[in-house]
Amino acid sequence: MGIGALVLVVFGGSAVVLGSYEERVGNAVAGPEDPEIEVVPTPTPTPTPTPTPEPPETPQPPPADIDHPNSVDVVVNKQRPLPADYGPTDLTNPAHVPNPSGELLRPEAARALDEMHGAARAAGVEFSITSGYRSFQEQEAIYTQKRAERGDEADLVSARPGHSEHQTGLAADVGRPDGQCTLQPCFGETAEGKWLAENAWRYGFLLRYPQDLTPVIGYAYEPWHFRFVGIETATRMHHEGVRTLEEYRGLPAAPDYP
Repeated sequence: MGIGALVLVVFGGSAVVLGSYEERVGNAVAGPEDPEIEVVPTPTPTPTPTPTPEPPETPQPPPADIDHPNSVDVVVNKQRPLPADYGPTDLTNPAHVPNPSGELLRPEAARALDEMHGAARAAGVEFSITSGYRSFQEQEAIYTQKRAERGDEADLVSARPGHSEHQTGLAADVGRPDGQCTLQPCFGETAEGKWLAENAWRYGFLLRYPQDLTPVIGYAYEPWHFRFVGIETATRMHHEGVRTLEEYRGLPAAPDYP
């Protein structure tokens, strides 16, 4: 019988056709048809964003008190007088600055002046303090003398009593130990004057009456007069290029008395 022939099987007198050999073998090999399997993709979970931590708040310094006589931030000028009876109660001598007349300053100003003097000496220059704290009465005597000598022009070179920064104990007049150019504009051209003008801010001092700003400050150029305002304020003023307290504090110019 050929391979492709049909197979006839007789069961109990009945004949059953089983099909060809190839069909039977093929069906046995192929087996039942596999059902189709649907592949469902697993969803990718959405990541929960990590919250950005809030930076800690930087503590803000208290607002500057430019009015109280005891405040390091007090602004004194021709429009902003001090009480006639005001005088600091904690005055002290600078410990290391040449001080032939025993001038006194507030402790924070005295310490800063000592530190500045040490840095100046290390740079090869030397200065002394020629004037520190002055009472209302002392300033009155100085102004009266200047007025007698120079008339109305005295208001450009001397403060009226109650309007002097020296009454705060935070201002110092400085000079050369040999007295050259003391309380004169030429002090600004000396090695000491130049060094102080360039470096005083590092120690919390401000050249209070700079050149060419009389319409703002009310006084002529005084390269010897330095006012302690604190390192933070002096540094900000230096970096911002602000030269007067009136401008820095947003105050009106004070060229004249009321």
